[in-house]
Amino acid sequence: MTANRLTIGVDGYNMALPGGTGVASYGRALCRAIRGLGHGLDLIYGVSVPSSTPPEMRETQFYSALGHALALGEKPRMTMKRRLVRAMLLPKVRRPLAVPIEGRVNASHFANAVPPADRLFTRSGLFDTAVKHFRRYGRPLRLRIPDPPAIMHWTYPVPVELEGSANIYTMHDIVPLVMPYASLEDKRYYADVLRWQIENAAGVCTVSEASAADITRMFGLAPDRVVNLYQAADMADARPDEDQAHLAQWLDTIFDLERDGYFLFAGAIEPKKNVGRLIEAYLQSGVETPLVIVGREGWRAEAELRLLRGGAGTVLKGASRIRRVDYLPRAALMRLVHGARGVFFPSLYEGFGLPVLEAMTLGRPVMTTNVSSLPEVAGDGALLVDPYDVDAMAAAIRRMDGDSALRQSLGALGRSRSDIFSAARFEQRIDAYYRHVLEGKGRK
Repeated sequence: MTANRLTIGVDGYNMALPGGTGVASYGRALCRAIRGLGHGLDLIYGVSVPSSTPPEMRETQFYSALGHALALGEKPRMTMKRRLVRAMLLPKVRRPLAVPIEGRVNASHFANAVPPADRLFTRSGLFDTAVKHFRRYGRPLRLRIPDPPAIMHWTYPVPVELEGSANIYTMHDIVPLVMPYASLEDKRYYADVLRWQIENAAGVCTVSEASAADITRMFGLAPDRVVNLYQAADMADARPDEDQAHLAQWLDTIFDLERDGYFLFAGAIEPKKNVGRLIEAYLQSGVETPLVIVGREGWRAEAELRLLRGGAGTVLKGASRIRRVDYLPRAALMRLVHGARGVFFPSLYEGFGLPVLEAMTLGRPVMTTNVSSLPEVAGDGALLVDPYDVDAMAAAIRRMDGDSALRQSLGALGRSRSDIFSAARFEQRIDAYYRHVLEGKGRK
């Protein structure tokens, strides 16, 4: 436990989303690190709980609303009340509702969405309102809570700030600006929010040297304005010491798969993840080991999956060896990673590349790409390929499939490499940075 206990605030923006995101994993790991350091933890959500709710019912209402939280990208139904609120959106300070943590609700189902904390706050429609507020007034929505934490750490560049706290924002990457054709975000709005935070926040951090360099270059900053803290893998749901016979039985019973008998890709089906070229490379490789693709279909998924769907009623040769799973709970996904022959992550761009770290932590061999942050994370613990070179990717798949010594070596190197991103080192980095910010050194 740290000698000088602080209270740190963290937002629940991504953690509350059903299905999970990489930023949600980051948020959970951050909360775990804060608690591990012995600091107090406040959580702020945008879950809808009416302000008239009596204190003894707020915990119940919070988890009821959380169970109906919108998926990423979904829009709330536009009721007459919402239309009036939007029309009367005033630049005033909002006061989130305190939700007493009394243990009256069996919240085990939401353990990943709401980490253990000292205080819990929510403001109905907070993040949707904040976006509209920034578009109208060009500045973040301000919040006020009693006894604010020393630091409010926003895990994503949301246009919100907390009064009385040193506000820190994590910018994981700037994909909408460096690969504008690969996302649907409003690029001008996105750039304006980041620019405001860079110019006004107590601190701006990111998760890799590659992302720090991109942000610095894009906005013409001094090199020390954006600080790289890396991140830790959220492995709370993993079972690294699971009996291999038990894991094999689980894989066979649930998925009809053999341990060490399939390759795995896990991530959103969207252009940035490069799933289309992975499928092409896998089919071209001619390997018999099945490929399991776990991930929900996102923007332009149809184009990424075109080779699986064939044409004119036909199915391409080899496509039957590729299996699709829409979504898995995190614990099941980690077991699927643990049992894989190898993990493929052929992304065109990443701010960090969490699936690479998760696979390496579990000692699984990885094939990833030689762009953005991925070589920085993988080091010598993965096969690196050009994400646009299908032939090179196919050759790497054949090599990993046929060379057990290579797989064993990559697994060992990856596990060793993952120590750089351990929970203990992450704790040290964020604690030093928080104190750096509180000393007034976060802004240069």
